[in-house]
Amino acid sequence: MRIVMIVIVMAALGGCTRWSMNSHLNNANRAYAKGDCDAVMYNLSKVDRESRSRRYVQPEVSMLRGQCLERQKFYLDAMQTYQFIITQYPASEYAYRAQARLDTLQRLGHDRDAQPAVTKPASL
Repeated sequence: MRIVMIVIVMAALGGCTRWSMNSHLNNANRAYAKGDCDAVMYNLSKVDRESRSRRYVQPEVSMLRGQCLERQKFYLDAMQTYQFIITQYPASEYAYRAQARLDTLQRLGHDRDAQPAVTKPASL
């Protein structure tokens, strides 16, 4: 009987974690629709922490993160995020979407705006 109770408790905890993760992902999507990228990044970080065992969520999270970076005019970071999706999840529908966003950013010339970092010695 004790084993049955343990199994039930473990199943309930697993369901709560998934519900919480889905709730944060929904909140991130709502915040994106409102244009609040700070709230999007905050909710996506919560999803990242709760979805470590559910890797199938990562492409969706990364795609939303890339779109928010793009909205904030961090084009190079967005392009790197899209490239990550394409490389890590090539069979995902999000890889197709990421490639489309990359193509759009390149056609708009945002890949040429990126300048290499210039290193300078620290002044004392």
